[in-house]
Amino acid sequence: MSKDKLSNLKEAIEIFLKYDDPEYPTHCEHDVMYMNIDVNVVSDEDKIKLDELGFFPDTECGEGFKSFRFGSA
Repeated sequence: MSKDKLSNLKEAIEIFLKYDDPEYPTHCEHDVMYMNIDVNVVSDEDKIKLDELGFFPDTECGEGFKSFRFGSA
């Protein structure tokens, strides 16, 4: 699996949509993409898959996920 493919981003978004569809789902800053989906509601199985796709829990700033693969360039 190529780590930065658009298809990987699409797959991650499809997983996030299983849990929520927020009005403001994303934001990017300092080359980091943030997904505003509560980490606590995502299954462990989906967290593992999201990690493979480049998203991991944002333990520093909040309850969502972040990725260094899909942020601004």
